[in-house]
Amino acid sequence: MNLVIVESPTKSKTISRFLGREYSVQSSFGHVRDLPKTVLGVDVENDFEPKYVIPPKARKTIASLKKILPKSQKVIMATDEDREGEAISWHLVEALGLGGNRKPVERIVFHEITEKAIEGALKNPREIDMNLVNAQQARRILDRLVGYKLSPFLWKKVARGLSAGRVQSVALRLVVEREREIENFKPEEFWTIEALLKAKAGEFTAYLNKIKGEPVSKPGIKTKAEADRILQNLKNAEFTVAKIEKKESKKMPPPPFITSTLQQEAFKKLRFSSKQTMMFAQQLYETGYITYMRTDSTNLSEQALSAAEAAIKDLFGGNYWAGFPRRYKVKSRLAQEAHEAVRPTEPGRTPESVKSGLTSQQFRLYDLIWRRFMATQMKEAIFDTMSVEINAGDYTFGANGQILKFDGFLKVYPLKFEEIGLPPLEEKENLGLIDLISKQHFTKPPPRYNEASLVKTLEKYGIGRPSTYAPIISTIQDRNYVQKDRTRYFHPTEIGKMVNDLLVEHFPDVVDLKFTSSMEGDLDKIAEGKEGWISVVREFYGPFNENLEKKYKEVGGKTVEETDEICEKCGGKMVIRMGRFGRFLACSNFPKCRNTKNLIDS
Repeated sequence: MNLVIVESPTKSKTISRFLGREYSVQSSFGHVRDLPKTVLGVDVENDFEPKYVIPPKARKTIASLKKILPKSQKVIMATDEDREGEAISWHLVEALGLGGNRKPVERIVFHEITEKAIEGALKNPREIDMNLVNAQQARRILDRLVGYKLSPFLWKKVARGLSAGRVQSVALRLVVEREREIENFKPEEFWTIEALLKAKAGEFTAYLNKIKGEPVSKPGIKTKAEADRILQNLKNAEFTVAKIEKKESKKMPPPPFITSTLQQEAFKKLRFSSKQTMMFAQQLYETGYITYMRTDSTNLSEQALSAAEAAIKDLFGGNYWAGFPRRYKVKSRLAQEAHEAVRPTEPGRTPESVKSGLTSQQFRLYDLIWRRFMATQMKEAIFDTMSVEINAGDYTFGANGQILKFDGFLKVYPLKFEEIGLPPLEEKENLGLIDLISKQHFTKPPPRYNEASLVKTLEKYGIGRPSTYAPIISTIQDRNYVQKDRTRYFHPTEIGKMVNDLLVEHFPDVVDLKFTSSMEGDLDKIAEGKEGWISVVREFYGPFNENLEKKYKEVGGKTVEETDEICEKCGGKMVIRMGRFGRFLACSNFPKCRNTKNLIDS
């Protein structure tokens, strides 16, 4: 018998369906070793050697697996294909005492849980990739060093119970700085002018876009007086069609999903948080419905392309297929061509055909993934467009129309667009002026971040990787550094602003976008075998620890505000202190008197 170990019971059940009795598929229930919770667990004096322990919840699993080992000819590690999965396999080898001259170990990887993929993986085993393991290990150690070294500093200088994270602090900074942009924003007035015009064949609206040949957006119409003057000048002007341009325009389908775009679209279309999206995607992956959901590759396999062609022709007709396999370039330097975008494992398996076997959330996410993938292989949408330029003395107006001619991929993946019809027009045709309308507007501040835009920004700056976006966003909320409003936009809390300001002032590298992105690049180099993990950690830790020791001496301790309120328990004065959840009232005789009160209830 051969022992196959995966991370989850669901994945174990799915893989068991494809393997015979000569295989026993068992679950590790996630990580089986980690750094200890109560101490640093990293020997900073000895090349940052980690002191791994088996958590209590994993001890039973390890004991159970050890009982199966004597009956097994070999052990096959079939954990996920990313760095985290590679690390889980390595930790299992260490915890079970495998490898070397002991029980032989094979490592297999696959990006979808289908019979063909599992069979192919078993035929092509490899060794555990220590470069990937070291990249994950370096990230874990860096995060532990920052968290366990910087958090006590926050306790002493700001409030007990706070914590700092290497990548999460950068996300917090983005939210805080955006909030301050909004607070400091000063709206500017501007005006737009539109004309309701009559042609021989009907009426339409045109918009002022040039004054004496210069785009209106450059000089701008800043005041009502200026808008009124333009309206006065236009009252007796002759409106003439100067130019008509008709053409057929094509709208291309969006690329297939990668982790970040899946999270963004699921947030916009399904109102799923990043955490929910990854949880439901994991369930769909482990039950064999979609390919691996942590990826930054837009590559599609030849098999998937052929299956998509057949499914499109069958479901929608041959005229909806693109006519050729549409392939997408992989943008990320680290994304491997062998990896794929997030797609259905069987394109012919429509959402409706599998609905009964899925929860409502799983179904909605599968439906989104299936439609997005199918759209990539469908014909582009075709519009008949018409743009018109109208002269009126020194002023130029424009009008644009578009009518959908062929829906193409929009049939399966609808996107918002507006059909605007214009009447038939001729060049040099004189138009009648029905009405002139001026409208007042004000410039708007940049929008607050929501989950979709924050993930997009993190990806843009190279902060984090596909597996980290959801934990980053969950962490800054769990720590009460940011909160969501009713419209699902993030606002920094008072304590979030204080933590950010302290980090920005005293630990600028920790929250610097370029520095954090560069660190991600170093982790990528470790994964590629181009950099040693110890040297990367040492290069970061030396300056960080030196600065931390200096700041303990330089930065003052927590401050308290006195109040006139008297403690009803001991008669001492109540003071305002800062805690994890913001300001609160506390007795000045602490720790003898531990009376505290909610500030808003006082």
